[in-house]
Amino acid sequence: MSEEHTAETPKSDTPPDRISVQPASPYFDAEKLQRGIGIKFKDRVRTDIEEYSISEGWVRVQAGKTVDRKGRPLTIKLTGPVEAWYEDLGDEPPVAKKG
Repeated sequence: MSEEHTAETPKSDTPPDRISVQPASPYFDAEKLQRGIGIKFKDRVRTDIEEYSISEGWVRVQAGKTVDRKGRPLTIKLTGPVEAWYEDLGDEPPVAKKG
């Protein structure tokens, strides 16, 4: 998974720099999320990511079962290296990460 976006890899085969699973967010994209995005944060594959930014090097994860007054989960921001890939591309997908 050390492959980066290259000239021969179409940009559509790497996930966006930032995406959120919350429909109210301007970074929400249902079509891209349906493809399944794998996230590696600090060399560990995570499945509990609410939002991420590769270029800024952070992820947001739910803070327990606590919700805000609108019923959305409260999140905490963790910083570190972030890598993302589409899970529907098989075993060796192109990986989006900060160069």
